[in-house]
Amino acid sequence: MSSIAIYRLPYQEHCTLVEQSAGEPAELLSCSELNGCEGFVVAPFEVSPQQPILLIRPDRVTRLPVGQLSGLPAALADQFAAQEQFSGAYYAAQQAKGNYAIDFANFHAQLQAGVFQKIVLARCVAHPRAEEVPPLALFQKACQLYPRMFICLVATPRSGVWLTATPEILLQGQGRQWHTIALAGTMKMQPSQLGLQDSEQGAAASWTVKDIREQRIVATYVTECLEQFTGDFREEATRTVRAANLIHLRSDFTFTLPDADHIGDLLLALHPTPAICGLPKRETFKFIVQNEHTPRRYYSGFMGMLSPKGDTDLFVSLRCMNITRNAYLLYAGGGLLTDSSAEQEWNETEAKLEVMRALIGG
Repeated sequence: MSSIAIYRLPYQEHCTLVEQSAGEPAELLSCSELNGCEGFVVAPFEVSPQQPILLIRPDRVTRLPVGQLSGLPAALADQFAAQEQFSGAYYAAQQAKGNYAIDFANFHAQLQAGVFQKIVLARCVAHPRAEEVPPLALFQKACQLYPRMFICLVATPRSGVWLTATPEILLQGQGRQWHTIALAGTMKMQPSQLGLQDSEQGAAASWTVKDIREQRIVATYVTECLEQFTGDFREEATRTVRAANLIHLRSDFTFTLPDADHIGDLLLALHPTPAICGLPKRETFKFIVQNEHTPRRYYSGFMGMLSPKGDTDLFVSLRCMNITRNAYLLYAGGGLLTDSSAEQEWNETEAKLEVMRALIGG
C-alpha cells in the first residue's frame, strides 16, 4: 500500500489529491515536530510509537473536479483499497447499549465527584462490508451529501484507510492570518428546519443549558490557547450551524501569528480540544486512554494539508470510519457534563453515526 490522500474543502466543487511516490510517511511523536513541516497530516487522538502522527510527503498534488474521480487510472484508485483485516470479536461488544451504559456510568461518576468539568465518551460500531464498494465511490457520495463539511479519504500502511466528513476546523490559514473554531453542542435537525438557510437555523433551535455550557467550555479553552501565541485575536458571536443531519453551536476565532514556523507548537496546545477530550485536558485525556473500551486510533485526531508557506487546512477527524477489507468501523462520541443522561448521550452518538451510515446504507 502506498500513501495517498484526497480531500475536498467545504463548499468547493473540486478536490485535491496528495500522493507520496516512494517510501512511507514520516512518523512523528509530537505535534511540535510539525514545526516547519509541509505535507498531508494524519494525526491520532493519542500519539504513540504504535500510533504516530503521519506526514505524507506531497510529491504530487493534483486538483480534480469531484465528478471526474471515476476516471482516475485503476492503479491510482487501487491505492485506496483496504488491505487490513478486521477482528469482529474485538469490536462486536461495543455495539451493545449495555456496554455503553457501563462506560457512561464510569465517566459520569468523575463529573459528579467534581474531578472533571467535562469529558467526552466515544464508541465504535462495526458494519459488515458485504459489497465491494470502492472507497473512492464513498468519498464522492460524501461530497454530494455533505457540501458544508470537510471530506477526506486517506490510506497509509500504518493507519489503514479512513474516511471522514467533519464540520470542525482545527486550524486554517496562511502567512500571518489564521482561523480556528469552537464547536460543541449537538442537536438533531427537525423536519421543519431542513428547508431553512444557515442564517435562520439559530432562531429555530432551542438549545439546552447543557449545550450552551459545553460550547462555552470549548470557546474558553481556545481563547486560553491563543493567548499563549498572540495578542491579536477576535472571537465572533456564537451561532448555530448545520452539519449533515445535525446542528451545532459554533464560535469563530480569527488571529494573527508573527510567523508560521511554530504551527506545530500551536497544534500541541489546541489538540485535543475539550470538544473531543474534556477539561482539565491532561487529566481527562489520561482517563479516556485508560478507561474507554474502544481505542479511538485516528478518530478524533486531525487530518489535512499543512503548508507554512501556503494554505493550511486542518480539521478534527469526526464523523469518520475505518474501512477494512470486511468491515466498516464507525466512530462517534459526545461530551458529558454533570447533567448528562445516558439515554440522551446514546441518542446523540446514534445521530452522529448516521452521517457515515448514510454512505454505506447501514
